[in-house]
Amino acid sequence: MEFVQNVAPEFIETYKPREDEMEKASNGYLMSVMVIMAGMPLPIINLLATTAFYLFNRKSTYYVRWHCMQALLSQLTIMVINSIALTWTVRVFMGELTFTNKYFAYMILIIVLNILEIILNIIAAIRVRKGIHVSYFFWSELADFFTAKR
Repeated sequence: MEFVQNVAPEFIETYKPREDEMEKASNGYLMSVMVIMAGMPLPIINLLATTAFYLFNRKSTYYVRWHCMQALLSQLTIMVINSIALTWTVRVFMGELTFTNKYFAYMILIIVLNILEIILNIIAAIRVRKGIHVSYFFWSELADFFTAKR
């Protein structure tokens, strides 16, 4: 039986994780980076992989759950903006819409955000693997909310 630890959200920054916790939490971030090769055209693939990884680790320690949830929330955001881009592109190629400056500006924004998200996930995976807590702006508070014991 696995030891399940309850750590309050405000103490996660001072918590010293075990080696296996650091590895699992790091893998939560790496999941989206590894799956991106298969899932780039279909934004839902990365979200499904990250969701599955979270579900497999939802009964793990708070440290692991929290970082898996933060990775999942960031993937959810990226999936939404990538889905908009995919839908817009399909509609352009189907002839319903035309190429506009707004379309190209959005595509450039999407490319920049996806590259930034990949870089942030790699950095987070490396830091979490070393036992350093990583909090993303906005997503960390949602991760606190969704992983807190009620």
